[in-house]
Amino acid sequence: MRIGELAAATGTTTKTLRFYEDAGLLHPAGRTPAGYREYGQDAVARLDFIRRGRAASLTLAQIREVLDVRDQGHAPCRHVEDLLATRLRALDAQIADLQELRATVAQLHDAARGGDPDTCGAEQVCRYL
Repeated sequence: MRIGELAAATGTTTKTLRFYEDAGLLHPAGRTPAGYREYGQDAVARLDFIRRGRAASLTLAQIREVLDVRDQGHAPCRHVEDLLATRLRALDAQIADLQELRATVAQLHDAARGGDPDTCGAEQVCRYL
């Protein structure tokens, strides 16, 4: 299928497909006699995998690693497990940071909510921040 057909079939853009090809995520497309890119059905499956990897917030470099393992004829399950475990740890740390931030903002909000603007000194921008 041509690049426009692949883009439409996978909900992406031709620009993204060219980028993925240049980045090594998609195998280089064959060319028609007129020079148009011609992709096989395997491109649809790879793009679906890329979309799912991005939905799990894997980087394109990580996704390329998994694809490289598969392209070498090996099942990438262990590598994917390691990537996902690393991502889970990062998410847990991010959630903890966000919970701490939320507590700080809630405390500032509570203080600001009960404040009287008439008691705010001109030497401060705002005493609540």
